[in-house]
Amino acid sequence: MTDEAGGEQLTLAGMPVGRRRRRLSPTASVVAADRPVAQVYIDLPPLHLDHAFEYLVPASADVAAQPGTRVKVRFGAQDVDGVVVARTREAEYAGRLVPLRRVVSPVPVLTPVVLRLARMLADRYAGSLVDVLRIAIPPRHARVEAESAARLDVSSSVSPDGAVPTDTEPDGVAGAVARDISTATTGVTLSSAAWTDYRGGAAFLQHLVAGRSPHAVWTALPGAGTDRWAYAIAQAVAATAVSGRGALVVLPSARDVDEMARALVEVGIGPWEPSEASGTRHVRLVADDGPAPRYRAFLAALRGDARVVIGTRSAAFAPVRDLGLAVCWDDRDELHQEPRAPYLHAREVVVGRGDVDGCAVLLGSVTRSTAAQQLVERGWGHAVEADRGTVRRRTPRVTALTSIELAREGPAAAARLPGEVWRVLRSGLERGPVLVQVPRAGYVPVVACSRCRAVARCVTCHGPLGVRHHRGGTPECTWCGRLASSWRCSVCGSGALRAVTVGSERTAEELGRAFPGVPVRLSGAGAPSGVLAEVPDRPALVVATIGAEPRCPGGYSAAALLDAATSTSRPSLQVGEQALHRWLSAASLVRPAHAGGVVVLVGDAAPGPTQALVRWDPAGFAARELSERRELRLPPAVRVAAITGTRDAVEAVVARLDLPGGAEILGPVAVDGPTTLELSPLEQEVRTVVRAPLADADALSRAVKVSMATRSARRESGTVRVQVDPTELM
Repeated sequence: MTDEAGGEQLTLAGMPVGRRRRRLSPTASVVAADRPVAQVYIDLPPLHLDHAFEYLVPASADVAAQPGTRVKVRFGAQDVDGVVVARTREAEYAGRLVPLRRVVSPVPVLTPVVLRLARMLADRYAGSLVDVLRIAIPPRHARVEAESAARLDVSSSVSPDGAVPTDTEPDGVAGAVARDISTATTGVTLSSAAWTDYRGGAAFLQHLVAGRSPHAVWTALPGAGTDRWAYAIAQAVAATAVSGRGALVVLPSARDVDEMARALVEVGIGPWEPSEASGTRHVRLVADDGPAPRYRAFLAALRGDARVVIGTRSAAFAPVRDLGLAVCWDDRDELHQEPRAPYLHAREVVVGRGDVDGCAVLLGSVTRSTAAQQLVERGWGHAVEADRGTVRRRTPRVTALTSIELAREGPAAAARLPGEVWRVLRSGLERGPVLVQVPRAGYVPVVACSRCRAVARCVTCHGPLGVRHHRGGTPECTWCGRLASSWRCSVCGSGALRAVTVGSERTAEELGRAFPGVPVRLSGAGAPSGVLAEVPDRPALVVATIGAEPRCPGGYSAAALLDAATSTSRPSLQVGEQALHRWLSAASLVRPAHAGGVVVLVGDAAPGPTQALVRWDPAGFAARELSERRELRLPPAVRVAAITGTRDAVEAVVARLDLPGGAEILGPVAVDGPTTLELSPLEQEVRTVVRAPLADADALSRAVKVSMATRSARRESGTVRVQVDPTELM
């Protein structure tokens, strides 16, 4: 029955009282007079929700709920986060609209450029817009926002048509007069000294100064001082600043960001301080700096107080005002690959900035990726590289010590450190520090039976065994971590073990015994001192894992790249390209040959990357590698989508694909992993690879996204993940 006075349903005594429906407050029922409908993308992962939802804008939130702001909305039975992307006068939805819950922040953190870029990348990688925005926009920090409230005029950023606020330009930048700004106005030091050794380098800077937007793929050479890569990029940024535009530099690691920051200071682009007015200053966007400094730097770029942004992969989305140059340094580095869905690569984001912002783009590295080579061959950009004479003058002397070269040493050639390596190390220590690169960290990562040489495996999960600690440490499984104190070989029954691969800790121990009195420094993520940023320019042995090689101000006198065969023996599509990148990155830290710099590569690695290292020809290797992949229809010559998950779920997704005519389905095949042997056939993960010509790339991504959205809407069982253009296919 109903209470006539109150209009509420009565309940019997002793029965639980139901929850009353929350009524809209009077202020919420009054909507904004102008453009009362807000289009909102909600922060929920299901792919079938990847579109804008319409909500009413209360009159009380009319000023704050502008495009680009964060809001709370009611979706189903929960309050969720969202971002307003537009305000309209009429709704497309014919039903009843509910109002916005509240405006979380009046700061328009999503610019129109970033919105278009995120939408483009979400479609390319078959993902959702909110997944990309979660990477692009750092989490809100209320205290930092309050500090910046007085400096940010929200109302002045709102365009009259209700679109996301556009990036403002300084007066006259589009004209010829403003593009001839003097260095005295910007306070930067402009020079082309770092680019004179490269064909097309000086022309690239001239285009930047003139306000143009060239695209270039730069193969950098080793160097110190004004010849180093960071100083060359800083000069490109300075040339862009002279034209009155902003710049963005994306780097693989925080250590590279520190180096880039030092180079920018050298050309007169110092760090931005909150007390300063807007100008040619730089900020860092690095997650390791913490949420408050990161969000403060983001807001500084958003309002134009800092015109230069440097940072790691997520900084590629930075809202730089009037962006004139986007740089991706070392695009082959694995750290540029986003580990979260939709698995973006910073190189593709930077290239997308060139398309969306219309800015200049520079992809630079000491090596050249096949993706960058494809851009050159496609005519997207020009190759900026040195001639052979300059390469020989700027690089160290490289020798490959394979079994053929070491045959004259007899049985000693089988040693991990042959006699020639010891001579190089001893000679190098007389002139300065020596770098020793080791592919594997730890002590003894993999062990085998000493009698039959079979790899020792765990009796529980069949993972490989290794020794983590020195001095008779007990072998343990590298998959499940179980100790194998009573291990016996399943092939011959022997209980004795031998090392298959030697890690950095064991290498440092052996070198310390061989060179008493010489300091041995260990650099790596698992090392006691961590990853070293720099070592002094005096005799020492520096043992480093891949990617953890510290910089030496004067350059290393010599370098030994050990276990080369390990670097190219993995079953991977990228193995040769990856090995050459690792070797060149270490060799570029060594002094040039005329200063006594020597690099030795030890082991029987694949001939392709080995010869490219000896000749110092990364561009030639990339061209040959791309040609072979084009013949075999492998990425990046084709668009590939890897669909991985439980068998039934993968087969359901693949069966729904509406593929273009040139597409091809490969698989499914079982995916090996630590738990593969413990799973039933239905639980075991499989992978199906779908590939299509580049002309049908967009159609392939669209077909995969539609099928995954259908799976999400139907709430199908099992697990599936999709990765477009994955780095690994084997």
